[in-house]
Amino acid sequence: MAKSLAEKKKHLRQIHDLLYQVYGDCVCPLVHDGAFQLLAAVMLSAQCRDDRVNQVTEVLFAVAPDARTMAELPEEEISKIIQPCGLHKAKGHNLKATAIMLTESFGGVVPQTMELLTQLPGIGRKSANVILGNVFGIPGFPVDTHVKRLLNRLGVVKTTDPEKIEKTVNDLIEPEVWTNFSHLLIQHGRKVCHAGKAACGDCVLNEICPKCGVK
Repeated sequence: MAKSLAEKKKHLRQIHDLLYQVYGDCVCPLVHDGAFQLLAAVMLSAQCRDDRVNQVTEVLFAVAPDARTMAELPEEEISKIIQPCGLHKAKGHNLKATAIMLTESFGGVVPQTMELLTQLPGIGRKSANVILGNVFGIPGFPVDTHVKRLLNRLGVVKTTDPEKIEKTVNDLIEPEVWTNFSHLLIQHGRKVCHAGKAACGDCVLNEICPKCGVK
């Protein structure tokens, strides 16, 4: 039998509350000082571990800490610095192009709306939600690979489409928890609900998780 809307809301709230008991209020793991630096770090985090991104941005931000200085840095130099993050040519191009666009069109300031953020090269809804929620305090629910995996296993969604997952969660739980809820799911995905083999015996969600797709 399909769950009612009230049952879906209750289920998602239980997931949030149980994870919150374990991880609490989370802090964005990408080290940054302001919106532009987080934007750059989020770009670099695609298919790259956060700890490696932090090592690279320490070097990058020492040379170009804001949009104006990044716009003046040669693309080849940007790509060379960020090479350890992988996909360095594409990421270097997007960093340079975004810095130029921010400088020329926004006075060097990162915009605070989804519509404007997603006009920047290399910034999609997930990245925009990270920036909105973690810098500007504007509710956003970033959907990454961990969030997709967990919400499918938990029976909250039956899709891998990030926008559909984002909308489902946004419809079921209040905006003030969106940003931290994404952090909670990511933390749990990294530490317990692994992609290869979920550690179900150590999971705080064990009693309410249908383990969809888990062997």
